Amino acid sequence: MNNKRIIVIGGSAAGPKAASRARRIDENADITIIQKSADLSMASCGYPYYIGGFFDEREQLLCSPAGVVRDTNFFWNAKKIVTKVSTEATKINPAKKTVDFTNLITGEKGSLSYDKLIVATGATPRKPPIPGIELKGVTTLVSMPDADFLRKVRDEGKIKNAVVIGGGLIGIETAEALNLAGINITLVEMLPQLLTFLDKHLARLVENYVRTKANVILQNGVSAFLGKDGKLTGVKLNDGTEIPCELAVLATGVKPNTKLAQDAGLTLGKTGGIVVDQYMQTSNPDIYAVGDCIEIPNLITGKPVHAPFGDLANLQGRVAGENAILGNTATFKGTIQTSICKVFDYAVGTTGLSAQDATEMGFTNIETVVNVSLDKPGFMQGKLLTTKLVVEKSTHKILGAQVIGPGDVSKQIAIWAMAIQGKMKVEDMVNADLPYAPPFSLAIDHSIATAHIMQNKLRGFYQSISGEELRNKLKEKANMLLIDVRNPGEFEEMRLGIGERLIPLGQLRKRIMELPADKNTEIIIWCKISLRGYEAALILQAHGYKNVKLMEGGVMAWAWERER
Repeated sequence: MNNKRIIVIGGSAAGPKAASRARRIDENADITIIQKSADLSMASCGYPYYIGGFFDEREQLLCSPAGVVRDTNFFWNAKKIVTKVSTEATKINPAKKTVDFTNLITGEKGSLSYDKLIVATGATPRKPPIPGIELKGVTTLVSMPDADFLRKVRDEGKIKNAVVIGGGLIGIETAEALNLAGINITLVEMLPQLLTFLDKHLARLVENYVRTKANVILQNGVSAFLGKDGKLTGVKLNDGTEIPCELAVLATGVKPNTKLAQDAGLTLGKTGGIVVDQYMQTSNPDIYAVGDCIEIPNLITGKPVHAPFGDLANLQGRVAGENAILGNTATFKGTIQTSICKVFDYAVGTTGLSAQDATEMGFTNIETVVNVSLDKPGFMQGKLLTTKLVVEKSTHKILGAQVIGPGDVSKQIAIWAMAIQGKMKVEDMVNADLPYAPPFSLAIDHSIATAHIMQNKLRGFYQSISGEELRNKLKEKANMLLIDVRNPGEFEEMRLGIGERLIPLGQLRKRIMELPADKNTEIIIWCKISLRGYEAALILQAHGYKNVKLMEGGVMAWAWERER
């Protein structure tokens, strides 16, 4: 019996994972990786941190967990996998079951036969047709050469001003990396907010924080890159503004790299990615596809999405590698689009659907709450977290969560991701048995407290209003009473200054007579994080006030101008 022949096109994340999984299952298979780059198995999500100086050795981006560089020798000696680096796959011939290739250094051409083929061609950066884009100093951050170039910029220390175009994950991470290199950063985003996977309110809180580190320009784009003698000297925006700079990084997203697949007749989907089933099998039963070149279903909506995340690529590669050997025994069913990024000393995480996405996807009865509290006790130097939870109102099913702040965002997002994948309801979370000790969490974990708030709201124990809704009411000059129930010291130190009265919670019962006699008066109430505000709202309701609303998240969730 002949050994099974497996060819993998692409040697970044998904491809090597597929090849390694195939080898572990079948010691005798002939496995070859064709990789256009000179490097293999690059930790591309680590590029910003290499540039930012979190570590200095380039090889760490290429190392196995044991610290061994994953080069051609490693793949052959440790895994018996042939790797053809600096080699481009030029054609897939499904009828003959062959892959043509060209060595980019020697020009050597050749062809390999396969029994099963795994396509892991990744994604390419979106480069809008902007005049001057070819100037030296204009770059992206999607490849190892890009990372090498920007690390050189850091090490030389000559560049003083840079513009990052795009306020998504890559743009934010790049801005931080260059800021840590001592470069003045201007972040330009065409849309009205940064990080569009966040709801507007939380995005505004993140924006406020980013503005303490960089100049942020929203709702504006780049019309031209300006230069002299072939070198970048500035960026011209759509409104005519010119920003002097010696470096510009395009972080405007990526698109699936599918030309090879398309030429081979493989079916592409609505997002532009290769269509695969749960086995990672394409429209050709002998060809699998994985990683950033494919589209996969969103597990909540069922709609296809392009989700270019390194963790998903590795999971998909593992499935395809097994199925290429054993037949379709392993499955990857889709994504809930969980992600997290470092934003200077903040973290921003999301899982499932935002409120905006849920509405756009046809969910007509959603409920949201905002919880602001510490990740662990104050006496253990707890840090603030802001969580927005999204549920289906009729079923109480958890649809999504967003978490931001300097606290342990990763833990919170992981909890909510598993809750969504487990199709849990709010009631399943209110008594969740999570680990507790003061160095790690509160006695009632932040996630459980968020579920408690949602349960109270769903049961009608209180009405709420978001900061954005209150701000709109203020613009409309709505008739309402605003009450801050913090103590006088807190009020003097920081307050909104929007016409609120200070009535500390401990004095509220004694001062009820100061409130309007009309029990239908709209009263908006808050404190620092709205825990005391919630208690105050219950007191007012008990005294017959029928239109009391709690501003969720309190002063700490207010994203707009304050008096102090």
